[in-house]
Amino acid sequence: MDALLSPPLVAPDDTEPAVDERPALCVHRLGMAHPGDLSALAALLDAGTLRAADIVAVIGKTEGNGGVNDFTRGYFTQTLMALLAERTGRPAATLLRELPCILSGGTEGVLSPHYVVFARSGRLEASSGDATGPGALAIGTAVSAPLAAQHVGRWAHVESVADAVRAAMRDAGIARTEDVAFVQVKCPCVTAARAQAAAAAGHTVLTADSNRSMATARAAGAFGVAIALGELPDDAALEAAMLTDFTRFSSRASVSSGVEVEANEVIVLGHSPRWQGELRMGCAPMGDALDLGAVARALRPLGLAAEPQLSEADAARVAAVFVKCEPDRRGSVRGARHTMLDDTDINAQRHIRGAVGGMVAGVLGDGRIFVSGGAEHQGPDGGGLVAVIARGTP
Repeated sequence: MDALLSPPLVAPDDTEPAVDERPALCVHRLGMAHPGDLSALAALLDAGTLRAADIVAVIGKTEGNGGVNDFTRGYFTQTLMALLAERTGRPAATLLRELPCILSGGTEGVLSPHYVVFARSGRLEASSGDATGPGALAIGTAVSAPLAAQHVGRWAHVESVADAVRAAMRDAGIARTEDVAFVQVKCPCVTAARAQAAAAAGHTVLTADSNRSMATARAAGAFGVAIALGELPDDAALEAAMLTDFTRFSSRASVSSGVEVEANEVIVLGHSPRWQGELRMGCAPMGDALDLGAVARALRPLGLAAEPQLSEADAARVAAVFVKCEPDRRGSVRGARHTMLDDTDINAQRHIRGAVGGMVAGVLGDGRIFVSGGAEHQGPDGGGLVAVIARGTP
């Protein structure tokens, strides 16, 4: 009779489970009592909920006029850099050159002043480049070299933004342009002082009109994003199409311009299997200022449905919302005349932010929405785009 065989001895497994060290993105949407109020962020830092060293970008809405002389943006930026310098031990001037702080002024109607803080933890390993799967939301940032006034709104500006978008994609570990969900850019503009300094140095600016310069900067930024994402060819001859041919646009670009920056600040958000976490993002172009369906199209891939407004549970999943819009330059919306461009009492951009902001807020049940006017080449002419970050998977 065969001897009974004893099972082999197995040493107890006392090894620790593998730790997923892929980077993860954390998003905090915080309110403010005034443009210099960062008490909500300070409270998160004090509680240890958030590490100052992990903060990589901020996007916010301040209650200024959104124009050239809107100093609420600079006030917020200065306060933010002072707080982060105190908490990280790094000079505020260094942080200012490295950390995008992209602000839009104007909280008309039901829009609420707030800011969105993006924090990144973990490590992006080069060896994980072959990772597969749907991927989590990833972030990458880049700040270009300072842009000379004579280049603002010209092809050199377009190239500067395109290079910064590519750098931000590398920073995020996003290799495919189709995996980019949304790109936020802040560009410098030409002020009277900058125009005079350029002239004294023998240079000619595209326009010395500050308001016009903001529009040319936004157009150049949108073209830069479109080229980097393959939505437009990299052809310098396209410079003539800026602010003239509005059939050319990026469906994923949101571009602002202001006096408080001298370089192009870029934030790229997209999906990558090299990242972990529950955040996802949807983005949809708006055909016009009444395109309620675009909000639904941005929500749909996130498993969110408004009937007609998001439920309280679904609204709680929304982490941040970004909108670009503009008053239709042709003077009508769906065949009906609008008067936004002819109102000398209220700037047209303030009209459109209030109108579209109210529409989107009504769907989401929340006024904490980043709504920025001036959507030149950012979505269809007279429209814009809607982008939503949400927690959880469909």
